[in-house]
Amino acid sequence: MDSETPSVDALLRSLRVWDTELPGFDTGAAPGEPVALFAEWFGAAVAAGQVEPHTPSLATTDADGHADVRVVMLHGVDERGWHFASHAGSAKGRQLAGTPYAALGFYWPVQGRQVRVRGSVRTGSAEAAQADLHARSTGALASALVGHQSEVLADPGELEVASDAAWERARREPDAVAESWTVYELLPDEVEFFQGDARRRHVRLRYRREGGRWVKELLWP
Repeated sequence: MDSETPSVDALLRSLRVWDTELPGFDTGAAPGEPVALFAEWFGAAVAAGQVEPHTPSLATTDADGHADVRVVMLHGVDERGWHFASHAGSAKGRQLAGTPYAALGFYWPVQGRQVRVRGSVRTGSAEAAQADLHARSTGALASALVGHQSEVLADPGELEVASDAAWERARREPDAVAESWTVYELLPDEVEFFQGDARRRHVRLRYRREGGRWVKELLWP
């Protein structure tokens, strides 16, 4: 490392978080179920100018029980759960097939907020997957048509050729089917809402499913 380049430790010590006025969180006014509060917080994050608030981290485990994580795009939230999509043959797709339980983590630093969701995962129908894909951009369809996600790429030139062909097909056939494209629904057992506080008195509200109802409880920061 160049002697004039700051070390990682020096950079870490120079950084601050939540260098802004943070909103309050009246947990007593929180709704009885988490989807309504998520919709409220998500709308507030968008209004506050949060960059890509719809891109949570998705955590899964492989066959050996080793954790894996990556950023995905949220495709919807409703009474069925939190929705995202991927290729069934991708690393995440294989891991979810073997262990259909996962966690999503949203971080919205513009307001010092996090939302953590974890629960079982099921796949949607093939029709739902194709409808999801065709509601998106030509680029999204082209990317899905390329396929081979998470496979070893021997030559970058192969990707260029496959991508060009996929873009051409996506423009020519906007209803083209990407067989391995799969919609996943995460059905939450727990959803936690975290509101940062400048004095480190962070507010944490957890919704925990107990039988057929949601239990709300505060957690120590």
